Amino acid sequence: MSGSFDRRAFLKKALRFSAAASLSAVGGLPRLARALEEQRGVEKLPALSVARGGSPESLVKGAVAGLGGMGKFVGRGDVVVVKPNIAWDRVPEQAANTNPEVVQAVVRLCLECGAKQVRVFDRSCNDPRRCYKQSGIQAAVLALGDPAATIEHVDEKMLVQRTVKTSGATWLLYKGILEGDKVINVPIAKHHNAARLTMSLKNIMGVVGGNRGNVHHNLDNNIAELNTLVTWDLIILDAVRILTAHGPQGGRVQDVKQTDTVVAGTDPVAVDSWAATLFGINGPDVPHVVLSSRLGLGEIDIKKIRIASVGPV
Repeated sequence: MSGSFDRRAFLKKALRFSAAASLSAVGGLPRLARALEEQRGVEKLPALSVARGGSPESLVKGAVAGLGGMGKFVGRGDVVVVKPNIAWDRVPEQAANTNPEVVQAVVRLCLECGAKQVRVFDRSCNDPRRCYKQSGIQAAVLALGDPAATIEHVDEKMLVQRTVKTSGATWLLYKGILEGDKVINVPIAKHHNAARLTMSLKNIMGVVGGNRGNVHHNLDNNIAELNTLVTWDLIILDAVRILTAHGPQGGRVQDVKQTDTVVAGTDPVAVDSWAATLFGINGPDVPHVVLSSRLGLGEIDIKKIRIASVGPV
């Protein structure tokens, strides 16, 4: 979220500088007009892109294309971190983890943009070896057959301490999340018995080290504060299947609803606010989304968000 605002501010400054320089050159006014038109074109890009109806891969491609394409976020030679939810020893049909086809599509798009390395990982709640296998995500990444795409287990020895500026609270984070040139959050949208819903903001839990139970003391506030420590360059939310009850672990296929939807954006609060509507509620009904908005992490009012509805690609 903050990263997207920084890029937008930088672009506006660059365009102002370019426009001023153009005025001193021959044909300066036409150049200025082109620069202003380019700026307006960038500002028209949607804050959220919602793709519906189609295969998981086509939905990812459609949602990302609605934001201008993966090349807008990932450049040649980048090390990209892809952070899905691989927390539970569940199969894809149970909708407790991110859809493996969604993860595979995201990794493939990054590789096609020339990423030097794409690292996929999560700190699982159940046995990580079983979670990686049962979720289908490990097989999906390896099936790409590209050595630049790797799936790794979180190394508990590779933790670094970070301090929340607003409160002074300290947390241990997995170093891998801080090492990427670009960080892509790929959560699943599902019910959560303590946080009401888990989407992009709560997916931060998968990079927090130490005793996970500590986060659950004042859970909503901690989720919001933890998100001030990591910048998501892009969020691709999996709502191909959503878990409507008994989350986050689930287990009953009757609690799963097929919605064939993928949402892409750079604002985690906006993404989660829109995704909450899939469950018949709104962003303000989810406490950690409200607190994240108050910390300046994004826009909670979806009426103020530019949303593009796109089809699969």
